[in-house]
Amino acid sequence: VSLRLFVPRDTTALALGAGAVAEALCAGAADAGFDIELVRNGSRGAFWLEPLVEVERDGRRLGFGPVGAADVPGLLAALAAEPGEHPLYLGEVEQLPWFSGQERLTFSRAGRADPLCIDSYRAQGGFAGWQRALELEPRAIVDAVRESGLRGRGGAAFPAGIKWQTVLDTEAPQKYVVCNADEGDSGTFADRLLLEADPYQLVEGMLIAGRAVGANRGYIYLRSEYPRAREILEQAIRRAAAAGYLGERFTLQLRIGAGAYICGEETSLLDSLEGRRGMVRAKPPLPAIEGLFGAPTLVHNVLTLAAVSTVMAEGAEAYTSHGRGRSRGTLTVQLAGNIRRGGLVELPYGATLRQLVEEFGGGTASGRPARAIQVGGPLGAYLPASQWDTPLDYEAFAEIGAMLGHGGIVVFDDSVDMAQQARFAMVFCAAESCGKCTPCRIGSVRGVELLDNIIAREGARDKLALLRDLCATMEHASLCAMGGLTPAPVRSALDHFPEDFG
Repeated sequence: VSLRLFVPRDTTALALGAGAVAEALCAGAADAGFDIELVRNGSRGAFWLEPLVEVERDGRRLGFGPVGAADVPGLLAALAAEPGEHPLYLGEVEQLPWFSGQERLTFSRAGRADPLCIDSYRAQGGFAGWQRALELEPRAIVDAVRESGLRGRGGAAFPAGIKWQTVLDTEAPQKYVVCNADEGDSGTFADRLLLEADPYQLVEGMLIAGRAVGANRGYIYLRSEYPRAREILEQAIRRAAAAGYLGERFTLQLRIGAGAYICGEETSLLDSLEGRRGMVRAKPPLPAIEGLFGAPTLVHNVLTLAAVSTVMAEGAEAYTSHGRGRSRGTLTVQLAGNIRRGGLVELPYGATLRQLVEEFGGGTASGRPARAIQVGGPLGAYLPASQWDTPLDYEAFAEIGAMLGHGGIVVFDDSVDMAQQARFAMVFCAAESCGKCTPCRIGSVRGVELLDNIIAREGARDKLALLRDLCATMEHASLCAMGGLTPAPVRSALDHFPEDFG
């Protein structure tokens, strides 16, 4: 029996036992006299099915999951006879409702092949965007990005084309492209998944960006807690250089983050890249004019730069055909928290939270009713059931005082204490503040004290009024979004779940 099998090697799959499954498959195949080719692919993002084992048969990929090492003998026996009779058999993977209901652009290649194989990347359309960019003048590339409607996927949602135009138009002997891969929001993992499943897409996006704005040097600032992504990126950069994509025209270096949430803010990240403590810089000047080492710098999140390869390969018009209003392309959301089917979902803007949590997430893992959903990371608002039908786009969320951020969706069931969740926001801010501005540094500490008083029912009415005043001060007077957004989860908890505050 000759078999081609796929077992993911990304962080989540390994944490769930994929390494042991791969070893058991190799050992079991040898004992049974099977001839197998084992491909260690990246995850497709359906973490509720990991470890997901796939077998290639008649041009189709049939899945089994979640598979444990103890399931391997029975799995191999089924593969030699009738795969469909195995209890973990899923059928053709891409026809599962979880996948067929998505529209994957950025993650279209995730999980299909060995993430470090350049030949596989090219065979699936990789570097087509770069080849197209080589045929265009820099300004034409910038125009395509602007016309696509691509906005920053890191959270701020600033139009990418405006950033690119600013860097291009700023005269300087040296310019840089910096990728912010310091993915620190709770409940988010899209950057890591892309880096571990399709790293050349980021390399390609940075190549295109460098050509467009006139930069010949790039840096990837990677979260220190991502050792697997670091290993894959280091190899991907070496192989891209050996293949001639990186070198004299554009050099790319990997830098490891300082372990601080605040370094996800672009100016603090630049300080850290320069070898200093990450501290938020006042603006202006903007990084696009005076960024890394005082030079014009294009700073983008992983998903933004990755999307550029799609824009260039398929054209701006094709990309903007997805989405709604001013939110074009696709939104990558990460289902986490108390959720039955956690993982990554990519859909055009316009879907709703209810659709994501119920149709894709399958409801709560506990089986209890969902009570609150936090969107946009630890500084995002807590949304009650009355707001779960809001379309997922930037403007619609802004209208209800919420944000999409990096697409993290964390679900809580009806056992959650929202006063404690509000307290967590202030504790988080106090722990992660860079300390440069008083509203954030001191306000978050006072916020924890006030919430402790409220939870202990010590003058709760007066303390609630004072807490709201403090939130207003932090929102309007903080130097960056760290302090400015901390009031969002606190206010939303106060407004929508007042019964938890006495």
